[in-house]
Formats: sequence, structure tokens, C-alpha cells
Amino acid sequence: MSNEIRSVDVIIVGASLAAAAAAKRLHDAGLETLIIEKRELPRHKICSGILSPRGHRFLLENFGPIPPQALHDPTSCRGVTFHFPSMVSMSMDFFGGTTPHLHRKYSDYWAIQASGAEVHDQTSFIGMKQQGDDQIVTTRKKGGDEVRFKSRYVIGADGPSSPVLRAIYPDYPQQIPWFFVGQKFHEIIDCPLDEEYFHFWFHPQLGHYTWSHARDGRQIVGVGFKRGDNFHDRHQHVANYLQDKHGVRLKSADVDHEGCAENFGPSLINRYVFGKDNVLITGQASGFLNMIGEGMSCALHSGAIAGEAIIEATIHNRDLQPLYREMISTEVRRTSDQWNPLKIAFARPHEADFPAALMALPIKDRIKVLRDMWRFVCLYKEFKWGREIMRESLARIKHGRYPGIRWQ
Repeated sequence: MSNEIRSVDVIIVGASLAAAAAAKRLHDAGLETLIIEKRELPRHKICSGILSPRGHRFLLENFGPIPPQALHDPTSCRGVTFHFPSMVSMSMDFFGGTTPHLHRKYSDYWAIQASGAEVHDQTSFIGMKQQGDDQIVTTRKKGGDEVRFKSRYVIGADGPSSPVLRAIYPDYPQQIPWFFVGQKFHEIIDCPLDEEYFHFWFHPQLGHYTWSHARDGRQIVGVGFKRGDNFHDRHQHVANYLQDKHGVRLKSADVDHEGCAENFGPSLINRYVFGKDNVLITGQASGFLNMIGEGMSCALHSGAIAGEAIIEATIHNRDLQPLYREMISTEVRRTSDQWNPLKIAFARPHEADFPAALMALPIKDRIKVLRDMWRFVCLYKEFKWGREIMRESLARIKHGRYPGIRWQ
């Protein structure tokens, strides 16, 4: 290990969209910013790729037009369709028109390059240690020696299983339930599902998170469930259901399936984690995830807020953590509103009009949908989230925000 320690203003761990948004803010403000990524760039990213309208606007405003190579085919998505066990389906167009279908391998790389930050790929985060007002960050280049950096600030933008988060809160991963989310790809024989929409099933027998949509001439069949169940059995059950109930006829799954661990809970029950001292956690590492499992827009906005908080703390010599938590509360409100049953029932927290789509149904179908949604919510009973969701929902009504007392 080299004894030389290079000093920079900010180190960001993970070459994600959250990292790109934070780095863009920091680089534009003149702070020397270094991104480290354990894989070779451009790197594969497990993701459906359906971006929300809000995320699309952020990319256009901050990075410009999305290059063609950063899109899958179909290149855009019109909205979402919810499917229920009663066989009622509701299609909802996104507010503001279609949104891009991102190819995360190339869209993330494009945004990272456009941020202007220095990037070290094939470089793993090993650990960090507080030294006065700085962090000594230890990294290792693939096949090489350890390299250390001195940084005033560190941002963990490294996903649900964040090594940065584990470095400051070693016990946190044991405090929340974990889910496995996987998707397989099929050649299509016949698929009546409209390829302009992202399809989501509120069906407790299919799992905690079930979806399907077209991508690059194939059909994705995705499943999410409590970690420990068998992915292949779960997937086959969903594929059989789609054929029996929706007439979706697919060839056997291709060999290139993929999956990852996910932290669904924080957005539902306001248990976000934002860091400690001069280390910030952002993006999905913090717990941000929209209701249909889209985390890109949350990542972009929370990443930008992390960068802005560091700039503000540097310019005005303010304590970083209280400042970040004050600034990030707007993203908490926007994200947790999407899971809040009171907001869903009486407001419009999503970027497609669920209340209007529900009211357009015949009264019998409306009753079926509400009954099916309730049964789906009961799937989470084992995690004892029901009371927590309602407590946070009522606190939102009373205070106009979600209390930060439960954040780490």
C-alpha cells in the first residue's frame, strides 16, 4: 500500500445516477470530486429501465438530451397498467407524456461522464476512518495495491447493499427486512400486454413485487419476494399465471437472468438512513424507492440534494448532517407520499392519475380493486408495517411532513 495520500474535496462511492447528480452539482461549484466504482465502466446495472416523468425532466435539465445508445427498444413508455386478482386492469398514462426507457449500462455512464468529475473504475471501496475533520478512504484498484485518499466529505451512492452505509452503521442491514428482486427474459410467442406500458400486479400470491414489459424484442418477467425463497420457482409461477390469465405465451427463459437484494421498507415506513458526520448516504442506499419500484428519479434528486448540502455546508461553514436532513425532507415527502394510503386515496402523489382511473371503472370493479389492494397490503403484515404506515400517514397529515426522528 502506498504511503502517499491524495487529498480531494469529495469522494463519491458508486458510479450511479445518484452519483452523477451529486458530482454534477459539486463539480460545477468548483469542488474537486472523485467517483470510485468497483466495476469496469460502462458497467451492467440490474434495472427495468422505465424512468418516471420527473426523472426524465431532471436528466434533460441537468445533462441534456439522452443519447440514442442510452435507450432500450421500445425507447419510451407511455404509462403504467395495474392488474388485480379480480382480473380488473387499470391503464394510466404518465402526466406530461411518454418517458424514456433507459439502458442503464450506457445512460449511467453518459451521466457520469457529463458530470465532469474524475472517475476511477475497477476500484473498490475498502473502508474509511475519521481523521479530524476528514475521512481517510481506503480503496483498492483491481489487481493492484490499496490506495488511500483524504477527503473532506464522502457520499455513499452505492445502492441498497451500500458498503459505505455498512461502514458507518454496521448493524443497519440486520435491522430491516430484505427482498430479492429478479427478472428473466423471454422470446415472445404471443403477448397481448400493451408494450407501451409498464405492467404491475397487485397479487399477493405472485409475490411482493411482480411486473412485466417489453425490452429489445423480448419480454421481461420480474418477481420480488422475501429473501430466502426460490427465485426460479417464483418466476415460473408468475410465467404460468401470465399465460393462464393474460394469454402471454413465451418461450422458455433465456440464460441471462439477473437479480439483486432490495430494501423496500424505508420508503413505506419512513426509516431512511442519511449518514453520519461528514458522510452522506443517498439514492436507494438511503431507502428511496417509488411505489412501482422506480428508483432512478429518487436517486437523481436525492443525489443532487446531497451535492447541494455539501456546497452549502462548505460555503457557509454549517454542520452537514442537520443541513442535509433539512434539505432532503422534500424528497422524503415526495417518495413516502407514494406509499401513503391516505395520500393515494385523497390526493395525487403519483405521476399517473390513479384516482381518475379508479373512478372511471364501474362501481363493482372499483370495489374489487379496493378489496384486492387491501389484500395485497396484508402481504406485508408479517413485517408489522401496518401500524407504522398508518402512524406515519397520520403524522404527515398533522405536521405536513414525515418526522425525521426515525432517520439514521
